[in-house]
Amino acid sequence: FSLKELDGIFPWLVESIFGSLDGIIVGWNLRCLQGRTNPTEYSVALDFLDPSGPMMKLVYKLQAEEYRYDFPVSYLPGPVKASIQEQVLPECSLYHNKVQFPSTGGLGLNLALNPFEYYMFYFAISLITQKNSPMTHHVSPSNSAYFILVDTYLKCFLPTEGSVLPPPSSNPGGAIPSPTPRSPAVPFTSYGMHHTSLLKRHIAHQPSVNADPASQEIWRSETLLQIFVEMWLHHYSLEMYQKMQSPHVKLEVLHYRLSISSKHHGSPAQSSYQALHAYQESFKPTEEHVLVVRLLVKHLHAFSNSLKPEPLSPSAHSHTASPLEEFKRVVIPRFVQEKLYIFLQHCFGHWPLDASFRVVLEMWLSYLQPWRYAPEKPPQSTEPLPRSVSEKWAAFIQENLLMYTKLFVGFLNRALRTDLVSPKNALMVFRVAKVFAQPNLAEMILKGEQLFLEPELVIPHRQHRLFMTPTLGGSFLSSWPPTITDASFKVKSHVYSLEGQDFQYKQMFGTEVRNLVLKLAQLICQAQQTAKSISDHSAETTASQSFFSWFRFTPSETNGSYTGNDLDEIGQDSIKKTDEYLEKALEYLCQIFKLNEAQLTQMMMKCGTAQDENGKKQLPDCIESEDGLILTPLGRYQIINGLRRFEVQYQGDTELQPIRSYENATLVRLLFRLSSVLNERFADQMDVLCSREDFVGRLCRYHLTNPHLIQKIRYSPVVKDRTNQNWGPRISLRFLASYRTLISLLMIYFIASWFSIGPVGCTFIILIGYFLYAVIMTFFSEGWKPHEH
Repeated sequence: FSLKELDGIFPWLVESIFGSLDGIIVGWNLRCLQGRTNPTEYSVALDFLDPSGPMMKLVYKLQAEEYRYDFPVSYLPGPVKASIQEQVLPECSLYHNKVQFPSTGGLGLNLALNPFEYYMFYFAISLITQKNSPMTHHVSPSNSAYFILVDTYLKCFLPTEGSVLPPPSSNPGGAIPSPTPRSPAVPFTSYGMHHTSLLKRHIAHQPSVNADPASQEIWRSETLLQIFVEMWLHHYSLEMYQKMQSPHVKLEVLHYRLSISSKHHGSPAQSSYQALHAYQESFKPTEEHVLVVRLLVKHLHAFSNSLKPEPLSPSAHSHTASPLEEFKRVVIPRFVQEKLYIFLQHCFGHWPLDASFRVVLEMWLSYLQPWRYAPEKPPQSTEPLPRSVSEKWAAFIQENLLMYTKLFVGFLNRALRTDLVSPKNALMVFRVAKVFAQPNLAEMILKGEQLFLEPELVIPHRQHRLFMTPTLGGSFLSSWPPTITDASFKVKSHVYSLEGQDFQYKQMFGTEVRNLVLKLAQLICQAQQTAKSISDHSAETTASQSFFSWFRFTPSETNGSYTGNDLDEIGQDSIKKTDEYLEKALEYLCQIFKLNEAQLTQMMMKCGTAQDENGKKQLPDCIESEDGLILTPLGRYQIINGLRRFEVQYQGDTELQPIRSYENATLVRLLFRLSSVLNERFADQMDVLCSREDFVGRLCRYHLTNPHLIQKIRYSPVVKDRTNQNWGPRISLRFLASYRTLISLLMIYFIASWFSIGPVGCTFIILIGYFLYAVIMTFFSEGWKPHEH
């Protein structure tokens, strides 16, 4: 096709593949396309969208002729959209010289993008706009075509080995020009600096452009990463977006608003203020979104760690380093660090308190461990000890101090509100504790905190740039500050650039956080006791399902009110795993924070005394008042998480308690009437029998009276009329209404008929057996001893 025809086809084709921005057109639904379910479509889509496939060839063909395509600003992330509509360009150079105002009568602003940018904008934003698309069951996000394409594009345009492959065009040696600047109809507030790309900067100092092919194609790597970061990590609140702006930017925005307000008597300023707050979005990232961001983080670590060793001569380094090597050096601090920190803070504060938080946790832990993605070196020793974190990572830890410390405190606050008895939650605590317990890591974090807490020396040559926020997200060598050798200043600059100069830092190894860790250790001990009680209860329940208990010949505990847990359904193996996770997590926390063994022993003893002689847990934390016990906030937390519970029991007449599900309602009512008639007719005789001091008296007192119930009712303030109450001995026939009892009697009569035993003989055998059972229970209940009787 001719370029003119391809120009008209291209936007329609992109929308047909990735769906429309409003989500109405689903497109190819790459997020649900998997090779296991749709192998043909899966392979065709990957081949067609491959970096060297037909789609990218079309992109490069249109790119060579400088075609432009409009992308609506209204579909950009909320803070960026509000900023552009407020006529303030974001710091990211991705938006510079691209804003196009509509003609008279047009609706909305547009970005004039070249074909590569237009394609990547649609590809990246489809992860967000298509999140409500119909999903098939049992879809693994990491096996979808979209996930594979993200990985493919990252490996192609951010290679860990070699250079970026040239585009498959007819003119591989020619550089594709950048978009020409456009004059906006309304003046934009600039940031006071002109952002030049590394490509232009490098070509200006390089005599031969063709000597290094990477210098011509580095713009694709930079553009790809900027688009991914802007679309996936830029959905926080507008206040946080404004907080990330550097001070001189805020000052220029203020001057701009004041000038507009003076011209139009304040009304535009008020509308501007309302517009800024109208675009705050309720951003709820999905698990698939977080998995893709984790893939990006892991690849950027590998990309950054593939940097070649610096030469001994600094002058030689400045002349021989390729643009790709310079990109590797600053890719994480300039593009990802700040926005990923805000993204993680948002997830830590708004993600539900359930096991799905595991994806966010693993993404965080992946960023904290860049050494996992460094080129492997042969170990010097074969000892199976955990590898110590090398000192060469101290600079990374110090320049990402808040990622380690503040987010760890955020995780502690989450862990203190979760049910640690659940094996999935216990696994998350174990994972975090294991990562932070790596040898030498806690010491380097502590060193970073000490550098931050050092008093700042007043040095005149620094004052003009002290704690100024770097222009993160722009073209990465545009205004890179001079090399700073002061480690303390680096840490302070990192903290204050992310949180502002009025930030009150909370030390990870300080007293306040240490108390939180002790609370977590206490909850771990309580969770271990809860898991043990659940395990014991399950074992007792299994053991109690004996032959005679199934026949309901043993006293049934109708007052039991055991509150179940998800461990009941999972089984004993998961209970053991939970105990192992919690035990190892407690051990790692002791290593990290140097917890005193005496404190832990005392804590374990307190948790151990939380169980009484019957293995039941203590009452929840309460306050005694005139109206009885009142739950404290701690007590409510203990009940919600299943750590403690009230022993709720039926304290009324056992004959009048609600009909159970395992009982026949008709028989319960008939047997109650029958037992009532017998109790009224033989009340005097039963009183005489129970007052005897011999064995018959003990037998009747055990089986015909309930002394615990009589004592409760006689001293109860609720029961006012005690004159007509039957407190004496009585016969109870309610156990005959149980379905298990009925089935047991039918089975006995069936077996008896098999052995030619008549109904009278069978009834006689049952009565004799029950009498022997009653005699045995009487002996044990009365403390019978052979030498006394």
